[in-house]
Amino acid sequence: MQQLNIADSVKELQHTFSTGRTKDLGWRKNQLTQLKLLLTEHEGEFITALHQDLHKSEQEAWTSEIGFLLSDIDHTLKHLSAWAKPRSVSTPLFVQPGKSYLLPEPLGSVLIIGAWNYPLQLVVAPLVAAIAAGNCAIIKPSELSVSTATLLATLIPQYLDNQAYKVVTGAVKETTELLQQRFDHILYTGGEGVAKIVMRAAAEHLTPVTLELGGKCPCIVDSNTDLSVTASRIAWSKWMNAGQTCVAPDYVVVEKAFVDTFVAALTTKIEAFYGSDAKQSPDYGRIINERHFARLANYLHEQNVIYGGQLDASNKYLGPTIVLSPSADSLVMQEEIFGPILVIVTVDKIQQAIELVNSRPKPLALYLYTKNTGLEQQVLQQTSAGNVGINDGMMFMANPNLPFGGVGNSGMGAYHGQFGFDTFSHLKTVLKRSFLFDVALRYPPFNSTKLNWLKKLL
Repeated sequence: MQQLNIADSVKELQHTFSTGRTKDLGWRKNQLTQLKLLLTEHEGEFITALHQDLHKSEQEAWTSEIGFLLSDIDHTLKHLSAWAKPRSVSTPLFVQPGKSYLLPEPLGSVLIIGAWNYPLQLVVAPLVAAIAAGNCAIIKPSELSVSTATLLATLIPQYLDNQAYKVVTGAVKETTELLQQRFDHILYTGGEGVAKIVMRAAAEHLTPVTLELGGKCPCIVDSNTDLSVTASRIAWSKWMNAGQTCVAPDYVVVEKAFVDTFVAALTTKIEAFYGSDAKQSPDYGRIINERHFARLANYLHEQNVIYGGQLDASNKYLGPTIVLSPSADSLVMQEEIFGPILVIVTVDKIQQAIELVNSRPKPLALYLYTKNTGLEQQVLQQTSAGNVGINDGMMFMANPNLPFGGVGNSGMGAYHGQFGFDTFSHLKTVLKRSFLFDVALRYPPFNSTKLNWLKKLL
């Protein structure tokens, strides 16, 4: 596959945007419909590619990637006309007669840099928002998920306007060259280290950025909970995609008196989902590459592994694993795990979990399982996280009316649904006034009478 000339591609996008073509709502809807057609006509090929990259099962590939995107496109097509309308706001008395509104307009040409763990969803979902808002875009899939990236690079030119949307494949060299170009917005999904590089590059052009990062997502489990449902939902949200999910629970906090009961329930659910040997399960994923496999294996060194821990480097397989009470300065407690290792931390009283969460950088997601509404309010009021799930894991992702984004070290900005449309739009301020009733209070020469009236009116 011939690589695009990056500088020329960006210029072409900028020229296309300057023609005004992408501002037409009908054109945008057509591009979104074409994107939906791409996903439906090549569903089987994407399922195969996702299995090749991450050993995703057909159901997991469809629900978390293809089906997620189809739902996102349908939601966007249904609401796009309303999102794009002028948004009226009130006009104060002193400015009357007049009307005030916000007019959404596209930013221009945007860059979307995706991640390898959901290699289809994490480039196409932002692309849906960028198209909806009327922008041109370059998408850069991760080079680690080779099969999915190759398929996107092959298919997108067949379905979308080639002068408005392009795919750049490659690794560090290509990403570096992309970041040297002037874009009107950059959305990056990935880790904190690369995010700093993206921000530094964006600063050279004063380009705004949206950063979707991660961190160690805590999960607080109260003993006053529905234990069976709680264990099912934690096991599902943790070991989906072999734990390679930015909003997967990273560590669970439980009371010491409850830990044995909780672990027993959790391991029962793991085996109900994947069998006694998850390596044989068609529903259990694999680690993306050897480097990440070695990183995860290193986390288990000298740890108290109370469940799992099976390693097969040749198959990049690490079984569902539970580590109990690691030291606070161990790698498994200092770094985002991003794999199938779940850490359990014990406390004397569940309220101490709040202090533990607050001692760490703000996470992308925080989970709480409890029937205690008082504890629920304590956690909501006293902690900060990009997203919160109460009595379930990751399901906030399924609601297009909720924004998805981080806070602090877990990211900045948000997208999904209208929030994605707004991220890739400028809400232009418009005030239109009548020529009638042009009161002279604001004009010189000034005097005390004018000032007194202004104090009353403003």
